[in-house]
Formats: sequence, C-alpha cells, structure tokens
Amino acid sequence: MVKAYLRYEPGAAFGVIVSVDSNITYDSSGKHLLAAALEKLGVWHVRQGICSKTLAPSTSSRAGPSLAVTSIASSPSSLVASGYADGSIRIWDTEKGTCETTLNGHKGAVTVLRYNKLGSLLASGSKDNDVILWDVIGETGLFRLRGHRDQVTDLVFLESGKKLVSSSKDKFLRVWDLETQHCMQIVSGHHSEIWSIDVDPEERFLVTGSADVELRFFTVNHELNEDHSVSDVSGTEIVNNGDKPSPDKWQILKQFGEIQRQSKDRVATVRFNKSGNLLACQVAGKMVEIFRVLDSAEAKRKAKHRLHRKKEKKSAKGAVEVIENGDIIHRSEGDGNNPMVTVPDVFKLLQTIRAIKKICSICFCPITPKGSMAALALSLNNNLLECYSIESRANTKTVAIELYGHRSDVRSLTLSSDNTLLMSTSHNAVKIWNPSTGSCLRTIDSGYGLCGLIVPNNKYAFVGTKSGRIEVFDIGSGTCIEVLEAHGGSIHWIAAIPNEDGFVTGSADHDVKFWEYRVKQKSGQDSKSLMLSNVRTAKMNDDVLAVVVSPDAKYIAVALLDCTVKVFFVNSLKFFLSLYGHKLPVLCMDISSDGDLIVTGSADKNLKIWGLDFGDCHKSIFAHSDSVMAVQFVRNTHYMFSVGKDRLVKYWDADKFELLLTLEGHHADVWCLAISNRGDFVVTGSHDRSIRRWDRTEEPFFIEEEKEKRLEELFESDLDNALESRYEPKEELPEEGAVAVAGKKTQETITATDSIIEALDIADEELEHITINEEEKMRGKVAQFQPDMRMLGLSPSDYVLRAVSTVNTNDLEQTLLALPFSDALKLLSYLKDWTSNPDKVELVCRVATLLLQVHHHQLITTPSARPVLTVLKDILYARVKECKDTLGFNLAAMDHLKQLMALRSDALFRDAKAKLQEIRSRQSKRLEAMTETKAERRKRKKQKKSSDIHAWTQCRAATSDK
Repeated sequence: MVKAYLRYEPGAAFGVIVSVDSNITYDSSGKHLLAAALEKLGVWHVRQGICSKTLAPSTSSRAGPSLAVTSIASSPSSLVASGYADGSIRIWDTEKGTCETTLNGHKGAVTVLRYNKLGSLLASGSKDNDVILWDVIGETGLFRLRGHRDQVTDLVFLESGKKLVSSSKDKFLRVWDLETQHCMQIVSGHHSEIWSIDVDPEERFLVTGSADVELRFFTVNHELNEDHSVSDVSGTEIVNNGDKPSPDKWQILKQFGEIQRQSKDRVATVRFNKSGNLLACQVAGKMVEIFRVLDSAEAKRKAKHRLHRKKEKKSAKGAVEVIENGDIIHRSEGDGNNPMVTVPDVFKLLQTIRAIKKICSICFCPITPKGSMAALALSLNNNLLECYSIESRANTKTVAIELYGHRSDVRSLTLSSDNTLLMSTSHNAVKIWNPSTGSCLRTIDSGYGLCGLIVPNNKYAFVGTKSGRIEVFDIGSGTCIEVLEAHGGSIHWIAAIPNEDGFVTGSADHDVKFWEYRVKQKSGQDSKSLMLSNVRTAKMNDDVLAVVVSPDAKYIAVALLDCTVKVFFVNSLKFFLSLYGHKLPVLCMDISSDGDLIVTGSADKNLKIWGLDFGDCHKSIFAHSDSVMAVQFVRNTHYMFSVGKDRLVKYWDADKFELLLTLEGHHADVWCLAISNRGDFVVTGSHDRSIRRWDRTEEPFFIEEEKEKRLEELFESDLDNALESRYEPKEELPEEGAVAVAGKKTQETITATDSIIEALDIADEELEHITINEEEKMRGKVAQFQPDMRMLGLSPSDYVLRAVSTVNTNDLEQTLLALPFSDALKLLSYLKDWTSNPDKVELVCRVATLLLQVHHHQLITTPSARPVLTVLKDILYARVKECKDTLGFNLAAMDHLKQLMALRSDALFRDAKAKLQEIRSRQSKRLEAMTETKAERRKRKKQKKSSDIHAWTQCRAATSDK
C-alpha cells in the first residue's frame, strides 16, 4: 500500500516591521503608514504604533522570494498599489483589505509606482527599463514607453500638460507626452545615475537627485502651445510670437540651477511635502536634509536683498565688472524692481535629521500636524520605523515602531515544553513570542545570542552568547537575573538533558560543560531564585559546533570542527563511536525519539543518516544547494525537517530517504528551526529577520504526486525560455521614445486562450447539433433536442461570452494575441449577438478593436470576413453612441442636481464623502464630550460623597468633645 503523508502549509509570518527593498508611504488619510514586510504589506497605525492590517497575496505553490514587495504607492482614495520583484503589480483596497486586481506587464522587478492626482492613472517603472501606464479604473495597461537604457528609478506626473517625466540610471530625464505617446524631451547633464525626482504641488520646480554633489532644479514650462508672452519664475518675460519663435519653445523642463548638498553620499529620495513649503533630500546614509521652499514673493524679496548687497560691495570696491568663477560677466541680474531669482533664493537649508542607522526610505505625511511644519516618516535598515515632527528650528522624534521585530537576523529559536512560548535570539535582544498569534510578549536586552533553552516550567530561559556567557532570564518579569562567564569562546549549542534539571553547552573553547539548575532561596533574600552550577566538563580536540543528548540520556553526540561527530556515554564520558564522512564541518544534528537514528547536517550541503547502534551511514543525501544550518526530527517519528542557506525548508522521510515537501517563503538564509512536541507546526528563523510558522494540515499527499508536481512547476517556470522562443533572435534595443503593448505573456493568458478556443469548439458542435435537429423537424421526424451538458444550459453565444468574460481585464490583450486567425474569425461572428447586452458593449468594443488590430491584413483579404465586419460596423457605432448618450444624460442630471442644491444653500457645494467625514468627526467629538461629562459627573459624585463623609466625621468628633 502506498504511504500517505500530511501536508505542511505556510501559517503565520511575523518579526518583520519593514523590509529594506521597498519604499514606505502614508495612505490618503495620513493616519496609517504603509510599509513592505517582504511579500506582505503592513498597514501601521502611526499614533497607536500597531499593525492594524496586513495585505498579503494568496498563498500558492510558487510563493517564494520572487514575490517580495519592491515599491508602494497610495492613491487619493483607499486604493494602494504594490509592485513585486517578479514584475507584477497588485491594487489593494486598504479599507476592505482585499486585492482588487493584479496587473502583469513588467519582466523585471518594479522599481517605482506613481499615481496621478485624480488616482485614475498609475505609472510604473521597472528594472526592464520600461515605463507602463495603467488605467486603474479599467484595470488595463494603456501602453508601454520604451527608450531608457537602464532601469527606471523614478516617475512624476505633470498634470497641467498631461506629461510624464521619468528618470533612469542611464543619467537621462525623459519627458513623455501621454496624449501622443511619444518622448518629447530628453534632459542630459547629470554626471551619474539619477536616483530620484519630484515636482512641487504647484508644478513650479522639478528637482533631481543623483550621486553628484548638488541637487539640480528645473522649471516647468506650462504655456507650451500659447503664443502670447509668458512670465517665468524669475519674473522676466519670454515673448513667443509667430514671426520669431524662441529656440526653447518646445522644452517642458528648463535648467533653473543647482544647490550644494552637505552629504557626499548619493541621493536616494527627494520629496516635496503636500503643501510644497518643504523639500526633503534623503541620502544613502543616515542623514535627511530638509530645505524650506520660499514662495515667489519671498524669493523675489530675497533676490532683491542679495542684489542690493552686491551693489553695495561693488560700490565699496569701485569695481566696474563682476567677476564670478574667473569669468567676466557683463550681463545685469535685472533691475531693482524685477531681480533674477536663483535657486538659493527659493531653497534654503532648514535642518538636518540624523538617524541611528542607514535610512532606506522617507515619506511626508499628507496631513500637517498642529504646531509643526510637517511630519516625516523614516524606514531604517535595522527593521525600524520612525516618525519625526519637523518644526521651524528643530525636529523631534514622535513615534518609533521597534518592538515587533529584531534589529538583525534571528539566530536561534526555542519552543517551550507545552508549545505556548517561542524564544528567539538576536545580536542584542531576546524576544518571547506567542507562536500561534505571532504577537511579541517580552523583549529583553541581551548579548549576541547564538542558542537558547526554555526550562520546562516556562519560568526561566537560558541563552548562550557569542562572548561565552550564559544569560539567565526570568520570562514572567522580562528581566535578566544572572550572567555567568561559562566559556572562553562562543557558545554554539545548548542541549537539554532529558528527565533531569540540567543541560549541556558546547563552545569554541573545545569544552563541553554539564550544568544543573535549581530554584533556591539565597541568604538575605525573601524570594526564591534560580541557581546554576557547573557539574562536569569534557575537553575536546577541536571547536565544538553542536551537541545533542539521546532521549534516554545514554549517549551524547558532539560535532567538532574537524568534520567528525564523536559519540560518548553520558555517565562516564567514555568514547563510543566516531562518525566521519562529511567533507566540511557538521553544523547541526539530531537524534530520533527512539534513539535508533542520528542525522547530521553539514556545510558540504549534505545530510547523513546514521545508525546509533553501530555508527554505520544509512544514506547520504544532497539536501540543499548551500550549507545545512539546522535539522530536527519530528517527535516519535523518523520524519525530519532541514533548513539551509538556500532559503528552503525541506521535509524528509529518514526511513525511505525521500524528500517529501519543499517549503518556500524565506527571502534570505534560514538559520534555525524548532518543531512542536506533537509535530503540528514548525517554526523557522531567517537572516531576513522573519519568523515563519508552517502548520500541518489534514490534507494527505503521496510522494509520486509531489514529484510530478515539482516537474510541472519546473516546466511552467521555464515557460519564457520554451523551445519556440529560445532560438529566436534577441530583442533589439528600442528606438528613441518607442511605444509597445503594455501586457506580457503569462501562464494565465495561455490558459485563458485555451479556455476560449475550447468554448468556441464546444459552441460550434452545439450549433451543428441544433441545425441537424431543425432539419429533422422540417422532414417530419419528431426528435427531442438534447443540449450538451458542458454548455451548462446556456446558448452557444452566451457560453462563449462566459468564457471571454472570465478573462482578467489586464490579460485580455495578450489572450487575444495568442488566438489563431480561424478562432478569431469565429469570435468576431459572436460579437453581433453580444451587443444587445448594454453591460457588455465595452467588452465587445475592446475585443473587436484588438482583433482588428492584430489580424488586419488577413481580415481585409478574407472574403468570408466582410459580411461580419459590415454588420459590426453598423451595430457597434450605434451601441457606443447609445452608451455615450446615457452617460452624458446622467452626468448632466447630476450637474443639474448639484446646481439645485447649491441654490438652496448659501454654502458652497461639496461632495458627499467630505460631508460624511465631517458628520462623523462631529459625532466622534460629541461622543468624546459625553464620555468626558460622564467622567466629570462621577468625579463630582465621589468628591461630594467624600466631602459629606468628612463633614459627618467632623460633626461626630465635635459632639463627642461636648
């Protein structure tokens, strides 16, 4: 009989506050901060400092490191876009916590996302050097803009002229016209990669940040197509008449000037705040420079003052010429009434924020708090979020979100005997977690913990550190009660001795020490405390890397740096066995519950299964593609889990020497693992600072099925490099400002194409049956028509429509591109019937347009296609006109209602959402006032009672005196 196993699935993942690969951003309300936590998106309530919601993609068999969030953007509504390392983009509704749509178009990781002011368009840039513009409402890709020679680093919309500006590591800025879909300006001049750009809310200035020592500023030309005179920032007039057009008439961005930065590190992010009076420049270090942006009146006043001082100096020196940078300049900087404004006149360094660690990203809060100029959030590379309040003279840290994760990688994990507590160690802290919920219960400062152990009564914990100390912690109070100088080198392993109050430690000082602990009352103290004492010491020939005691406490196995494992008797410490065969040192090992097997994991990437009775090697398995860091048996079984630096968790059968499951999810080296007593869950810790729980389900699986599934996944992952595309000529570099299709071919689009072809074939068969049945009826043969069960009771036209409607809106273009011409012709013949449904007019128009674009040459040369196209030409125009008329009528009616409401009220018309928010805020204030009044009443009553009692006691005292 074939053996069945129970499947393990990803459960909770916790410990990551913010990952380093993505930016952070506030939502539209300014109350929540959105931060990427590997493949998840955390919604943090800033004031409370808690994660109120987690947005995570649905778990699939291929969920792994490829799904890390690399970019985030929030829209003016409740929608949030997140870009991933595999090039996909997901649109989330933060209020519902659901994924609205998935957009596939990029072939590389998404590096930047930016919404326009209305939130109707989304622009995305990627490592594949392309910019894609997405229609958020229609959930489709509009077009792809190609021309950059390196990855796109930032994007910004210029709303006034329907333009998009993109920056890249190729040192160029490109200005794209979104209406004509072409590149209309290329800005050069940067000496290094441009890392970030931004434009102020009024679209006066565009700033660029690179590895150059200065920030560059450009003015935005709004009056591009007008012929009358235009006033620029400096106040001087540029006259553009029909006879003599200026040479820079078609330039959107004009060089304004530069300003020196304080830091020598490259710029990582430049951002204006919502009001536009502040500019933040974050460098790839620990510093953020805050500049104050002066308005035009202040800038002119400052320029006038600067010019006045310059004249005074000139008159004092008696100089005729002004010498700047060694060049003689004869031009005037404008008269006293209209001076030329320069960058230092507009941008003034206000203050500098210095963080404790390297800053990964910054973001201004869209709501300005009371009593300050702005609120700025920082994400640091040590898993920390900080919020600063920026005032005119100083900045203060208001919030630090740090308790929900370690500052560095998780080095060891230990479960308590009843599986209710989980202890994790890191370079400077020990954290106690609830493994079922992922909530952090205690955070205790410690040394660099490499291993740990929780005492069976869950009151105390021991941690072995890199400095050779054993730290004793009281879990209840969350304090360190004792620190012992135990070893002269790093303590690599702590192993509990079964059925005894003791444990064994192995260290780099070649010692294996046996310890006992007892709860005793110290002299001079009322409370009892834990006493730890060294009982025995065994000296080894080399550094001890791992120690494990057999469940019957008969043997102790010690892994040494010389690649061997020595087995001794626990009682006498006499030598029993030597296990050799690994080419590199053994880093981890474990003994099965029945004491029959011992498994060792090594830096040579192999697992070796040994018999503990004779020390014979049963099997050597090439387990991981990098060092095996931890291995452990499931209690009372010969199943085991192993983890390695290849980011994988693997489930094995040690009797059959078979790989059962491969669990993907970690984004960096996996250091440690812990298994519950019942084997119902496994916990793993990684260099990516995450702690992941894998739960055992009731779903059975078989080894052969899993092997087939792995082969299928391998085949699907090789889809892009399939035989038909492998030998095609490589794609040439795109032309300057080229436009291409937004989507890309995926497994989903191929499946959708297959489903449409299948639906067309089934519908054709059904139509044939219907015609045959009608012919038989005409001949007089009474035959009852039996519809095909696969049609689900639908007509052939409705059945094909159902198949087309199920295709994701974003995938429709790529799905129809893969459709053969014969099937495309069949699909066109059904469009006429679908136009009768008003809800499907948009879909019909899209399908018709795409098929006509793709198969244009074949359609015009195919005689059978002409009748279909003639009918569609007559019907589609009429149906689209009907829809436009309906929409126009509804919009006019709404405008009329708006005018009526404005006439009835003296107040200006505002939309319902703003009014609703206002009403809710009033209600909340009223409730707060009511609660305050209730509390005050209770306080008064208490005061009254106390005063009454006091008066009564005084009265009694007076009567007794009499």
